[in-house]
Formats: sequence, C-alpha cells, structure tokens
Amino acid sequence: MTFLDLARRRYSVRSYRPDPVPDEALATVLEAGRVAPTAANRQPFRIIVAHTAGREAELRRIYDRDWFVQAPLILCVCAVRGEAWSRTMYDGRSHADVDAAIVMDHMILAAADIGLGTCWIAAFDPAAAREVLGIPEEGEPMLFSPLGYAADDPDASPRHKQRRPLDELVRYERW
Repeated sequence: MTFLDLARRRYSVRSYRPDPVPDEALATVLEAGRVAPTAANRQPFRIIVAHTAGREAELRRIYDRDWFVQAPLILCVCAVRGEAWSRTMYDGRSHADVDAAIVMDHMILAAADIGLGTCWIAAFDPAAAREVLGIPEEGEPMLFSPLGYAADDPDASPRHKQRRPLDELVRYERW
C-alpha cells in the first residue's frame, strides 16, 4: 500500500469493538509517535496510554461520548511547553502544539496501517483531563484518540472523506 492509499483509508472511527489491542500493535503505534519529527528535535511531548475498562465514567468526564470509551485504550498526547522550540528570533511562537499534532498524526496513521481505528479529538475538557490522568502543570493535554478495532463502516458515514478540491486549497507562488 502506498502512503496516499493509507492516508485515504484512515478515517475517524466512532464505534469500536471491545477486542484488546495486542501489545505489539500498541508498541508499533507508540514507536510511530516516538519517531515523529519535532521542531529542533526537542521532543516536547508525552503520550499517556489509558485503559478504558472499569474507568469509563471518569474518562467520559474528559469527552462525553459513548464511543470514546468503547475502545480498550485511549491515547493522550501532552505538550511540554518548557521543552519546546520557539521562534524567538521573530515572534516567540512555541511549536509545542504543532509537535504534538505531528506525534498524534504519526500514531493514527500507524494505527490505520495495522488495522486499528482512531479518532482525533481536540474538543475535550482539559481540566478533567488533567485531573483524571494526573497530568502535572508542565504538561498540557493537547489531543486524544481512542485506539481499538473499528466496529463501524466508514462508508456509512455521510461525512466520510469529504474533501475540498485542490484548486480551492492550494495557491502557487502567492496567496
């Protein structure tokens, strides 16, 4: 499979089977996150792996959807701003959030490559995430995803892979 085939195959899973994720599969997904590029190779992130079994009620405080806790695992990527590269010479912008996004993207693509489902989640309660997952002050929860085997049909979703054409999204030479 080509990379473009993989990118097209990945979708936001919103229904999961309870089947456990094998340790080797989890290791593959986490390794993909570990090797993700970060600004100046600072690696200003931490990944939290949370098992959902028996923790459904508290995890739903983070994101209150049934499917969020259907998968056996939840991944959380946290930024560590104090470790991140910043564009100090110009505007001081930290790239911690960009780095965290790259890490999550690598993990969700690796998951799709080995047959696991994910769903990128940014609309969560950060205070609840800190409390439930014990995230210290230096960490900032940025992104979540369930990790498990899909129980839904990607083609049944009316929103599945609706993308704008390139001529609406790409500019050459100038805006």
